[in-house]
Amino acid sequence: MSAPESAEHRLTVLGAGVMGVSIAALASGHGIPVTLVDIDEAKLDRARTALPQQIRLAQLVGALPRDRVAGTLVTGTAVAAAAGSTAVVEAITENAEQKSKVLAEVAAVVPAGTPLITNTSAIPIAELAAAVPHPGLLIGTHFMNPAYVIRNVEVIRGPRTADSTVDAVAGLLSAVDRHPIVVRDAPGFVTSRLLHPMLNAAALVVQRGTATVEQVDALMQGCLGHATGPLRTADLIGLDNLVDSLNVLYEHTGDAGCQPCDLLLRKVRDGHLGRKSGRGFYEYGGAVA
Repeated sequence: MSAPESAEHRLTVLGAGVMGVSIAALASGHGIPVTLVDIDEAKLDRARTALPQQIRLAQLVGALPRDRVAGTLVTGTAVAAAAGSTAVVEAITENAEQKSKVLAEVAAVVPAGTPLITNTSAIPIAELAAAVPHPGLLIGTHFMNPAYVIRNVEVIRGPRTADSTVDAVAGLLSAVDRHPIVVRDAPGFVTSRLLHPMLNAAALVVQRGTATVEQVDALMQGCLGHATGPLRTADLIGLDNLVDSLNVLYEHTGDAGCQPCDLLLRKVRDGHLGRKSGRGFYEYGGAVA
């Protein structure tokens, strides 16, 4: 039974949504103790059930080690629970004001020198750094969903991120068998800047009646090698998360291709958010945590 690198880490994840739980499952599945914080007790209840299920599923498909004792999970409703962490991952909604508020709160309770990792799909790290007392400790990540399956992690170095913070996060990612790819700060970084306008364009093709959802995905899979198809990918991301990211990109770049199309906006208004709600561009068996 092995837990070499993981033994030195104690991780707090802020936000018990789909992404936060996925990151928590990745860490716990590698033997790292995790504190999961959310103001919504109902979300924490769902997470306590979902997390061990995700770990077991990931172990069955070989995405997490089977010989590792899962790290303990502690939940809480206040950022004070992060005290004693060796690193904090903020994974709340894609809203700069809310992220800034939470990052400022957690910076006040963690030990000096603790890396603050904001998991964001589009918000520039430089913008969030203004909220924390030591901007050198702030760094961005963009985990893909599910985090315990996809090995590459986009790591975003802000203009003031310290070398020691980059090294610490690289060490944490190594302990959970992820491969960091460090990029410079910009709206949407690399993955979202390329992917999200394409997903928006795919939805617009359906909105205009050029092709069905299934036809769009089949053509992108069979002709262009897209693994799952753009609209099934949008469902996995969460259509509300996609719209939030597109709005950030549009606000920062003015690129008309980043303005969410009416079909996406309508689905979000109707609560059809993708896999997590049981219905998006496709229908699924039921909502997930």
